[in-house]
Amino acid sequence: MKAAVYERFEGPISVVDAPDPSPAPGEVVVEVLAVGLCRSDYHGWHGTDPDIVCPHVGGHEFVGRVVAVGAGVQRVALGDRIMVPFVCGCGECEPCLLGQHQVCRRQEQPGFTRWGAFATHTTIPYADVNAVHVPADVSDEAAALVGCRVSTAYRGVVEQGRLA
Repeated sequence: MKAAVYERFEGPISVVDAPDPSPAPGEVVVEVLAVGLCRSDYHGWHGTDPDIVCPHVGGHEFVGRVVAVGAGVQRVALGDRIMVPFVCGCGECEPCLLGQHQVCRRQEQPGFTRWGAFATHTTIPYADVNAVHVPADVSDEAAALVGCRVSTAYRGVVEQGRLA
């Protein structure tokens, strides 16, 4: 696969050939169809996120088509078009069971705790919990923005603030 990698914080970003990812149990691999660029990606490249280990591939706002499915995945199939939230919760710990995936004890963040979507392919952790199927009438570009910007605002207003 091709990936935009930085070897050190604030270093140059180079497009390189990297090994194709394969899904661990519970994961899927997606071919990235569209990806957004967020200020959080800049902060990651800048070195302000302690979870990032170089060399690294950023990119956390994306939509992709499933090209490989790991053992145990049941809700996601080859060919599905999906996106994920910024924080991918495990779905099993106490915070997740209370609907608080953003404080999951085993959370993963594509583009931060693992390589992200500034690549032709990336992996989705805890796919049955985090994969969101994208409706056919929503463009790849629009869907790529939903996982971070829109869902963060929605959760704050509707779920936490109970304002809608």
